[in-house]
This record gives sequence, C-alpha cells and structure tokens, in this order.
Amino acid sequence: MLRVIGLKQLGADHPDTLTSRNNVAYAYRSAGRLAEATALFERTLADRERVLGADHPHTLTSRNNLAGAYESAGRLDQAIPLFERTLAEYERVLGADHPDTLTSQNNLERARTKGNFS
Repeated sequence: MLRVIGLKQLGADHPDTLTSRNNVAYAYRSAGRLAEATALFERTLADRERVLGADHPHTLTSRNNLAGAYESAGRLDQAIPLFERTLAEYERVLGADHPDTLTSQNNLERARTKGNFS
C-alpha cells in the first residue's frame, strides 16, 4: 500500500499530499517501475486538475511528468501530444522564457527525436 506523507494529517486533496504523491510516482519512474509510475502520475494529474485547476503550475508539472513516464515506457504516441499540450499551456501561463517552459520544450524535442517526429 502506498503511504504518502501528509495523507493522514492533511487529507488526500491537500496540495502537499499531491506533491508527495507526485514525488513517489517520480521515484517509481526513476526505479524503472513504469506501470506504477504511470498509474500514479495519471491519478495525481486528475486530482491536481480537480483541486488546483488545469492551469496551475503544479498541474502542469504533473502533466509533464506523466508525458515523461509515457516516453520512458516507449508510449510516444501518448507522450508527444501530452508534451505538446503541456508546452502550449506553460507558454500561455508562465511565458515563453520561463525555465519550466524551456524544460517542457526540451522534453518535447527529445520525445520527437526518439519517435522521429518533427
């Protein structure tokens, strides 16, 4: 059973709990546990969209992380459109020169290169 720091004290929908869940998913991805990472990223993204809104920077981070998990799993057909959407939202919300926007742009280019998409 997944134990997320803050769940009992703060509740499942608290932003800090969602951040902890995102971090656990990232650790799963780093450890090669891609199915678990993807499922947890999907759940965290859905909850962040519901709690924080689709435009919140933490929601955008979750969307970017989910796309990265898809990419790691070789699911480029899902990763690339999600990276494209995330980049467009970062540009709109944070601006073209924000570090998160630039990271998102790099992530998209990397995935496109893997899939030979341009």
